[in-house]
Amino acid sequence: MRITRRHALALAALPAALAAPAVRAQGSDRPIRLIVPAPPGGPTDILARVTGEKAAAALGQPVVVDNRAGGGGVIGSEATHRAAPDGLTVMIGHNQTHASNQAMMARLPFNVVEGFTAVAKLGTVHHATVVPANSRAQSMADLQAMGRNGGRLNYASSQAGSASHVIAETFVRRSGLDATHVPFNGAAPAATATVAGQVDFYVSTFPTVANLIRDGRLRALSVGAPRRLADFPAIPTTEEAGVGYMAVDAWFGLFGPAGLPAPVAERLAAAFIGTFADAEVQRRLAAAGFTLDPLPPAAFAAFQRAEVARWAEMVQLTGVKLDG
Repeated sequence: MRITRRHALALAALPAALAAPAVRAQGSDRPIRLIVPAPPGGPTDILARVTGEKAAAALGQPVVVDNRAGGGGVIGSEATHRAAPDGLTVMIGHNQTHASNQAMMARLPFNVVEGFTAVAKLGTVHHATVVPANSRAQSMADLQAMGRNGGRLNYASSQAGSASHVIAETFVRRSGLDATHVPFNGAAPAATATVAGQVDFYVSTFPTVANLIRDGRLRALSVGAPRRLADFPAIPTTEEAGVGYMAVDAWFGLFGPAGLPAPVAERLAAAFIGTFADAEVQRRLAAAGFTLDPLPPAAFAAFQRAEVARWAEMVQLTGVKLDG
């Protein structure tokens, strides 16, 4: 993976002062807690550990990953929301925690925009539709046929209300399938259940299932990418598979509590985005299926606001709601 010229310019646009050691969080000798609102093993966790390890050196502070799974990402998000805005607590958020939850949860204990400081967009991943290796479905058309005319399917999601849930439910409704949603507590457990044949299909972020596909433990029927992936040329795109509407990427970024001082947010953004210049970081994230498309604080904040509106439309279409 390489950083494109556009991404390099985005990084260069960060003020040079961001890297100055004088701009530090309060208590800068203390570790930075990097909250992951998901269990270990999924894409959010992978991104946090790969970037956090390298960002610590740039920041001169340890970065400690704290997995706070559950509640559709609300548990980890609320811990960040309630933390002091001193730069010592940040989180890796994504399109559910900081966009779609606003539309899905009537009793969300914070506003996903006003309750946080958008620090840096880090990357995106495509979604793939996978089935157990011994499934009768060799294509998306086969999967559709299995769920029609008296057939009944079960499908996994990483959690209720996640992108994997919304995208899969869109597929079910638009295809006229008889299917039951089976939510799991995280992307890795959902993938494991699919390998075991406990469900018929799973719309997963690609990093979660890439090695399982490579090892032949899962079969990918489509991937929501604009073109076939170089490392997986046999997997058709959603457009080629006749389900182009499933090409919805997941995005991931760094958030802090509301009121995080701009110099602190900018320093954190520079440190985390700066890890993408490291060849080993690029290699590890590329192997996990990430596309690096960083944005600094102001641009990321504008991106997030647009995503809140976009996901509100998708939630309205599918009717997916969470109790909150």
